[in-house]
Amino acid sequence: MRRPYYIFTSGKLMRKQNTLFFLPYKEEEELLEAAKVEEESFTDWELITEAGEFKKDFESLNKRVIPIDDVDSLMIFSEINFNARMLRFLTKKNIPAHLFNYYGHYSGSYYPREYLLSGFLLVNQVDHYKSRVKRMRLALQLVMGSGYNMLRNLKYYNGRAGDLTEYITKIEKHMDEVPLAEDIQQLMGFEGNIRQTYYAAFPTILGEKYDFEKRVKNPPDNAVNALISFGNAMVYTTCLTEIYRTQLSPLVSFLHEPGDRRYSLALDLAEIFKPLLADRVIFTCLNQGRIKHTDFERDLNFCHLSKNGRKAFVKAFEEKLQTTIMHRKLNRKVSYRRLIRLECYKLVKHITDAEAYEPFKAWW
Repeated sequence: MRRPYYIFTSGKLMRKQNTLFFLPYKEEEELLEAAKVEEESFTDWELITEAGEFKKDFESLNKRVIPIDDVDSLMIFSEINFNARMLRFLTKKNIPAHLFNYYGHYSGSYYPREYLLSGFLLVNQVDHYKSRVKRMRLALQLVMGSGYNMLRNLKYYNGRAGDLTEYITKIEKHMDEVPLAEDIQQLMGFEGNIRQTYYAAFPTILGEKYDFEKRVKNPPDNAVNALISFGNAMVYTTCLTEIYRTQLSPLVSFLHEPGDRRYSLALDLAEIFKPLLADRVIFTCLNQGRIKHTDFERDLNFCHLSKNGRKAFVKAFEEKLQTTIMHRKLNRKVSYRRLIRLECYKLVKHITDAEAYEPFKAWW
């Protein structure tokens, strides 16, 4: 089974046949010194091994081997050097790459050409966006699924971490208002009210270890906000990868408005899974001490995860994605990652009028 590869060390990606090699910058410098040539000469593995006297030097270096058939996606958190040949190789193998900047903020994705094309599905997906009734039906379900999963988190921690009854009651009232929305803007407003109440319960769940009053973005102002931003970005890129494995277009969405320079359908799906993936991983990491105060770097009105902090979160996040549950309808165990793919398939069935869409709702 393919899996994502996370790269935290700066270096160069190279290839040989069906294998990727990652060479850390320090090791690359040693190779350049041994070859006594300019860095520009090393554009790919083939050019490196053309000079037989340098091959032995390269073989002795601490390169990391990445079997290409084992790669589902690349998650890059460092400075990586690769060229057009590498991008063509990723395209050939249908491997998306997601890039994050120095602060761990999502920068963008290399999204290879779509290999599961369906003109019929695309036409119907656009039709569901352009039709007010059809779009509202899907957007409403996405908000209800997101709100329900937030409620599940609060009900799980109610009594375990403190009294969350007040927040649960408020969210239930907000959810009663959701079906009354007349347009997308009003629906987004109701969703914002639900999420604001949900975040207001975080101090009770996390205790007094971390100072968190409200959700602050661009940039995050404290440790909890930094974790939320990073966790949401991880869910977004995971959803985008799963969309790529289906015939859905990531550009046509229903709750979020499609726009330039973003894959808005991934934002739609992320709303459902952020409470189950990002938020639960945050609670686990902080309550179990897997991420500590020392794992954050602070500046004036700005806070972000350190490299070690990102590694700790990614490890916990990947463990969550690989965790399996017994699916009620399929009557077999599926992973959290697979749940996202199944959600894509449910959208496909709805868009093609095969089966009405019902959002995933956690029952545990």
